[in-house]
Order: sequence, then C-alpha cells, then structure tokens
Amino acid sequence: MAPPLEISIPTTSLHSPPDGTKPYTLYNITLRLPLRSFVVQKRYNDFLSLHASLSSLVGSPPPEPLPSKSWFKSTVSSPELTEKRRAELEKYLRVIAESPDRRWRDTPVWRAFLNLPGGAGAGASVSGVSVEGRIPAIGLREANVAAASDAGTWLDLHREMKGALHEARVALGRRDSATENGVRVEAGSQAKRALIKAGSLMTALGEGLRVLKEGGRLGEGEVRRRRDLLESARTERDAMDKLAASLASSGEVVGGGRQGVASASERGQLMGEPTRLVARTGGRVLGAPLPETERTRELDNDGVLMLQKNVMKEQDQDVEALTKIVRRQREMGLAIYNEVQAQIDMLDRLDQDTDVVTKKLDVAKDRARRLG
Repeated sequence: MAPPLEISIPTTSLHSPPDGTKPYTLYNITLRLPLRSFVVQKRYNDFLSLHASLSSLVGSPPPEPLPSKSWFKSTVSSPELTEKRRAELEKYLRVIAESPDRRWRDTPVWRAFLNLPGGAGAGASVSGVSVEGRIPAIGLREANVAAASDAGTWLDLHREMKGALHEARVALGRRDSATENGVRVEAGSQAKRALIKAGSLMTALGEGLRVLKEGGRLGEGEVRRRRDLLESARTERDAMDKLAASLASSGEVVGGGRQGVASASERGQLMGEPTRLVARTGGRVLGAPLPETERTRELDNDGVLMLQKNVMKEQDQDVEALTKIVRRQREMGLAIYNEVQAQIDMLDRLDQDTDVVTKKLDVAKDRARRLG
C-alpha cells in the first residue's frame, strides 16, 4: 500500500493581479510524495469549487466541513482571519487525505486540484505552478518563495539549486575542453542558464529562510546552518561566474589556437605521464600527489582555494552534527543506565521486604502452632 500523502498549508501569499483587479490570498499547499515535494497555490474560491465537485461526485459532502465564507471581513486586510482560515483549510484537506473512506480522494477532481499523478496529467499546471516531478525552478518566483517557506521543501529547493550549480560546473568544463566553436557556444549557454536558475533559487531560499525565522518554525541553530549552506552556495556561484567570464575572454582565437587552453601535447603528457609535473602559463602545477578531478579541472587557483574552503566548512558542519548526535546518544545511554540502576535498587528493596515478610510469617505460624 502506498504511504499516505503528507499535506499541509504552512504559509499564505498575497497576490495582486497585474490587470489591477482586487488582490486576493493564495494558500500555499505543500505536498510531500515518496519521491518529490512540491507546492500548489490555491485561493478560497478554488476550495469552494472543489467542495461542490466532491459533494456532487460522491453524493455526500467530505467528512470535514469547509470553512464558511466571511461577508464582513477579508483575508487581505485581516491577518487573524487569514490564519484562522489557513488552519481550517489545512484540516479540511488532511481529513480527506487521511480518512479511511477513500471516496473523495479517489476522484479525478481531488487529484486535479492537487496536481497529483493521474489527475491533471504529467507536467500539468494549476494557478501557474508546474509540477514536473520536482519543485518549479525558474520563472516562478512566487511559487519558489512559497516552497522555500516550508522547512521540508526548503531542503528540496536547496538540492535542486546544488544540482544547477553542478550542471553549470560540468558545462564550463566541457566548454574549456571543447575544440569546436559550436560546442563551446552551446556549453557556455547551458552554463549561463544553469547559473541563472541557481541564482533564482538562491533568492527564493533566502526569502524563505527569512519567513521561517520570523515565523519561529526553525531553531536558531538550524537557521544558522541553512544560512551557512546558502552563503557557501553563493560563493561557489560567484566563483563560477568569474570562471565563465575568464573562459569567455580566453576563448578568443589567437594565432590559430585558443589562449588558456592546453594543447594536445600538454594533455597527452598530463594523461599519459601522471608522475611528471606539467604546468600551463598562469595555471596550476599538476602532478601525481594531487591529481585533478572533475570538480577542480575547470577552476583557477582562486576557485580551487574557495572550493577547498567550502569542502572544509561542510566537513566541519558534518563533524559538528555528528558530535551532537554522539552527545545525545551518550545522554540517552546515561539516562538508560540510571533507570536500570533505579530498577535494580527497587528489586533489591523488594527482595529484602520479601525476606522480612517471610520471617514474620514464619514467626506467626510458629506462634499459631503453640497456641493450638
């Protein structure tokens, strides 16, 4: 049986249509499936349509009533009403998703409302939010900020951002080693798109982290850790921006060749004789003790130094997290030890009390025999 759908509405957003019509509140529905997480944005009228469709298709209303419409207040001007309705709508969806009666959540209307597989179709879009197997990335800033405002989907967005940085790094390496101009141009364009995507995600992650901190949904230590992860990624992106600019300037054709690119003989020496030190003008000295890797091949000295600092910082964070886990395990072990000792003491006292009672019973039996 498939695991139950995890659904929540952690935040809301105020949307102002570009046509100048009245603004309205969007409820950021966060869904977590086994292999992905995403955010769907809906307004209250969408919930009204969903409730009416479910009641009509199933023949009875869902087990949880939909919060009533307010005629005298608006969620746009009343934060209290917005929070109250957010909590009630979250409960409404959760009851349908977790109810033993599957009739309402097995309808195509429910799946289409949440953009689930089999409902709106692969890659469907509702309220402008695409869900093609992952959280939307570029061009949907409002949806990204909504996703980053949830502690769980923030990590999903961060993984996607790291993937975009890796894609840019690989593209820059391919551009550096390419000999054909068309390949260089295509790789450079791919790297630029990946860097733009990563920058867009970083902006959303920064705003989402601010919302999480102000809402008190993350501890100060976790906020600091995520901020460090974001700063490390920004540093890495800035280094690749500089690398892309340097590659663009060194890719000019001079004297039938490209400046800053190793010749065939140099590459042959590097690949065929790893124990020999080979140097390029303005580049690093390469050799057997510290061979190049896919992560360092396209970086200059500053980039390698920055990468090393980032790796060391990540390792320090991992060690710190491991230290906390070990300390917690030690505290749990001591607590278990103390509890076991307390139980042993109680058993010893019980044994002693049993001996005392046994002796008293023997005395009483002896006296009873004498009286008899």
